[in-house]
Amino acid sequence: MGHEDGVSTSDTGSTSNTGSGRSSGRSGDPGSSGSTGSTGSTVDRAFEALYASDDGSLDTAASLLAADRDADTELARRGEEFVRTLWGRGWQPADLVRIARRDLSDTHLRVLTDLVLTETARYERLPHRWRAQLDELDASPGRPTDRFSYATTVLELYRLLVRLPRLDAVGPVPGEALPPATAGEPRMLTRIRALLAKAEATGYPEEAEALTAKAQELMARHSLDEATLAAGAPSPETPGAIRIGVEPPYEQAKAILLDAVATANHCRAVWNETYGFSTVVGFEADLDPVELLYTSLLVQGTAAMTRAEAEQRAGGRKRTKSFRQSFLLAYANRLGARLAATSRRVASEAPTLLPALASRDLAVTTRTDELFPETRATRVRAAWDEEGWTHGASAADRAGLGPERRGVEGRG
Repeated sequence: MGHEDGVSTSDTGSTSNTGSGRSSGRSGDPGSSGSTGSTGSTVDRAFEALYASDDGSLDTAASLLAADRDADTELARRGEEFVRTLWGRGWQPADLVRIARRDLSDTHLRVLTDLVLTETARYERLPHRWRAQLDELDASPGRPTDRFSYATTVLELYRLLVRLPRLDAVGPVPGEALPPATAGEPRMLTRIRALLAKAEATGYPEEAEALTAKAQELMARHSLDEATLAAGAPSPETPGAIRIGVEPPYEQAKAILLDAVATANHCRAVWNETYGFSTVVGFEADLDPVELLYTSLLVQGTAAMTRAEAEQRAGGRKRTKSFRQSFLLAYANRLGARLAATSRRVASEAPTLLPALASRDLAVTTRTDELFPETRATRVRAAWDEEGWTHGASAADRAGLGPERRGVEGRG
């Protein structure tokens, strides 16, 4: 796929949608289990509103719950079961937070955070990457003071949760058997993280150029090392996947940037516009570096866009949405070419390993096709601004991802 044309997207909000919101919520309905006595009956009656299309039913249900002070414990238990059911449907903590933040309020988000933290505390060990997602949750207390407002908030949140479709799993679910835990992160990943942190922090573009270029070169060499190991002693490892948030504004340009980073590092990215994430498919050793580099380049690109806007304002021109869109699209497009060039240069240094790299690329493509049998290329839908495009392309050039850039070679 050419980066200038668009990004690969999933044709539906879910690759294996179980049906309408009502049937999705009723499948293995946690709300119907374990309820006893009048409190359980109150909650059961209130939960009928989760599958209704009108807010009037929700108001009536909230009044029922507000009048029954004994319903709070049962209400929380049912919420934890909703969350637990979603783990089995392929959702992860970051996915739920992302969709709640987009569609609901901070109050709903705090209720969801409490549910997620309480539910995941049940497990002795969690899947890889879940701990980092949980650490990013804002656990600050806060809920509506009156019972009716609180019940309304809970019901609105639960209505969202029961209507979420099934997603393809990108890792084990809490409670399943997990691979042995590893101590710390690989040394290579620590080095990449440090390089990119310095690139984001420095106020000198030339230094940021060298640091970012070194990080990409290190990633390319690491992929080469992995291919060397696979060629010498083939392992049963198969490609995995992670989800990375791609959120407004300018999400199309961000998805193209992530696609560029993934492709240059032997991964594939498929954008789910409906739920605000891209699924990156690749071998385990490449997935975390891709997320790190994408996040860093997005931070650097946003900072460069802010500086360019300041220049525009100083010249008497108002900043516009089309300027920012064009800036980020040009930034993503140009960086895609430069990232790919760096990877090709590193790979050319070991031509005997090209068949092993090609074999791993084929495995990633095959796995992507299995997960997403119905994808399509989405063309860019954005107003074009020549000044924004020019500034974005220049910012990408200053990211310094080619070997010819000053300060790249000779750094260790």
